[in-house]
Amino acid sequence: MPESIGHYINFPDHYVNRSSGALNNFNIHFVVSGKGFIEIDDQVLTLTAGDAFLYFPLQKQHYYSSEDDPWDMRWIHFYGDSLPEYFIARQLHRHPLWRLRQPELFIDAHEQLLEESEKNRMINLGKLSTLTYALITTFIEYAVPLGNHHSINSEQRILALLPIMQLEAAEPFSLERWANELQVSTFYFSKLFRSITEMTPIEFMTRCRLQMAKQRLLERPLASIGQIAKDSGYPSVSYFNKRFMEHEGVTPTAYRQLFVNKY
Repeated sequence: MPESIGHYINFPDHYVNRSSGALNNFNIHFVVSGKGFIEIDDQVLTLTAGDAFLYFPLQKQHYYSSEDDPWDMRWIHFYGDSLPEYFIARQLHRHPLWRLRQPELFIDAHEQLLEESEKNRMINLGKLSTLTYALITTFIEYAVPLGNHHSINSEQRILALLPIMQLEAAEPFSLERWANELQVSTFYFSKLFRSITEMTPIEFMTRCRLQMAKQRLLERPLASIGQIAKDSGYPSVSYFNKRFMEHEGVTPTAYRQLFVNKY
């Protein structure tokens, strides 16, 4: 489902700088014309017409338009219960930057979704879901990795590891298991992880579990809080309620009711 969708035209002040853990959904941004910049691993990279970038949930994000040649930017924020597995299976977590071989197809799919969301104000959920899936599959079919941003060093390997950690967040946490993925000590893994994400591994996993729980609270309105807690990696309902309240400021039940009352 789309969380939001839009089209920036001649907007030189477009500037985004989100810390790790700030955003709970996927997003794709595609440059139609003009240029802008994205910062990755302390590098400032230039994006021009035909380029795109994809962020997974909870990732640090820093991008902005050129002031002298503002980008024409189409974007979408979206979510889905099976999206992490779907994207990881297609290796999309290994590359942040992409180039679309047939951009007009992506633009057309994006315009159809944008028109539907504006016309019916995100009410026709079935059609929104279908159009969102069409947009995502168009991106996957025609996007090719841009440049040489392969996972060749420890920092890039951790960035590639984050979506897999999100996918397995409900499983019992083992620091040794993730350190072994990089073939480093648990001490070095924790130090490197914190320097990149500004969180400890367990803090990151906690955010992933809570994001998983928030999504399930809304997608499974008839499921009990106990079942949501268990499926999200919290055998204890009381501990789940405590952690949820600490991070969200409301109980899981109140969070679900807020959404229901809103829509």
